[in-house]
Amino acid sequence: MKTLLKILGVIILLAVVYAVIAMLVFSKNYHFEKSVVINAPKEKVWQHVGSLKEYNVWDPFSKADKDIVITYSGAGDKVGDSYHWKGNDKVGEGEQSITESVPNDKLVTKLHFIKPFESDAKASFVLAPEGNGTKVTWSIDYELTAIMKIMKPMMDMNMKKVFDQGLGDLKKLCEK
Repeated sequence: MKTLLKILGVIILLAVVYAVIAMLVFSKNYHFEKSVVINAPKEKVWQHVGSLKEYNVWDPFSKADKDIVITYSGAGDKVGDSYHWKGNDKVGEGEQSITESVPNDKLVTKLHFIKPFESDAKASFVLAPEGNGTKVTWSIDYELTAIMKIMKPMMDMNMKKVFDQGLGDLKKLCEK
């Protein structure tokens, strides 16, 4: 029994040490990005990236709730256009609005998360020629709280999974 308590004590101590180190070492500025090369011209890829309505066709976050409610403001492809979503616990509630758009090159949006926690982020899509195709780089930037710093490795794994899924779906859609 003493051995079990010692092992449990060591595990708890290691968890506390990791949490303290993570809060002190990890930057509060979080950046994650993934890229994919799509065998299609920039103009075709832009049709699916440059519009919030088209984005929600392949966006893995929206697909996480089949009953998600999305309300658009504007056509979805100009600076100032936005949408509001409300879904289950997986997708929460929030808003996304276009802050910068350079047709066939770049789309930047502001994300305002309402639930499960309030925060803001910036997402962007950058398109660049790559051989006979188009390289799409999807990134997200936001500020981490102390608790989120502790969860950063798990966040990176989750973001990789979600971005891989989304970019994979975008690639399939554009290469049809």
